[in-house]
Amino acid sequence: MDINKNDEVADLVSKIKSHDSYGKSYKWAPRDFELGTELGQGKFGHVHVAREKKTGYLVAIKALFKSQIVHSNCERQVLREIEIQSHLKHPNILRLLTWFHDERRIYLVVEFAAGGELYKHLTNSPNGRFPENKAARYIYQVADAVEYCHQRHVIHRDIKPENILVSYNGDLKLADFGWSVHAPSERRKTMCGTLDYLPPEMIKREVYDVSVDQWCIGILLYEFLVGKPPFESEGQSKTYTRILALDMTYPKYVSEGAKDLISQLLRQSSKERLSLDGVKKHYWVQNFQNV
Repeated sequence: MDINKNDEVADLVSKIKSHDSYGKSYKWAPRDFELGTELGQGKFGHVHVAREKKTGYLVAIKALFKSQIVHSNCERQVLREIEIQSHLKHPNILRLLTWFHDERRIYLVVEFAAGGELYKHLTNSPNGRFPENKAARYIYQVADAVEYCHQRHVIHRDIKPENILVSYNGDLKLADFGWSVHAPSERRKTMCGTLDYLPPEMIKREVYDVSVDQWCIGILLYEFLVGKPPFESEGQSKTYTRILALDMTYPKYVSEGAKDLISQLLRQSSKERLSLDGVKKHYWVQNFQNV
């Protein structure tokens, strides 16, 4: 490992840890938890369910190897994720409860979402898709969570089923803020996210704003109802072409109301995309809220 790089990680961690707004959040250490079953693997480490020894409180612990973070030049990305998620408190956003580190790892302690990944729920559903009532309830929760983020000038930039978890009671928890950014100016140019979910302005390398998340929510809703993204193709170039041309079709079983909502989100012009409040108030979503 590059010693200077490792020192930079330690320095950045120290700066954030000592920040006044975090203060009392860093009392726990690895010895305070009993590790349980592995829940999955991430880019830089493993995720385990864990029990806090004194209270018995169940959490999930994401252990990230510093060496892998440094090797991928992702130090600032990881620390930005910690800083952003530490400040988000919403019922449909996975809470980052605390974090700490030792010589080898950074540990993120997050609330335990007993239902696991939404993606697995989707693939295990009949025909690999959600019924409309469930899709409408889920898209309301995602829109509400992302609207909360936007009110705090946070753009998620990687909304997809793999980055959403399901709680014990069946509610969604928006997670994985690795590509998120705090952008008070709400103007960015970095290309990031997932191929099938990229909005046209990112593909064209244009300056973009929070409305990239609205595009992603439109893709997400389509995937909820159909079981795959609308522009999925063989290879990056074909996918790009289909996105830029809005080349998509709807299976016959997708209702007119759902198509109307998706079409208002998947607009080439970001200014024409339906607001997140508009998503929550859309008649198709509202029809299923009390079902």
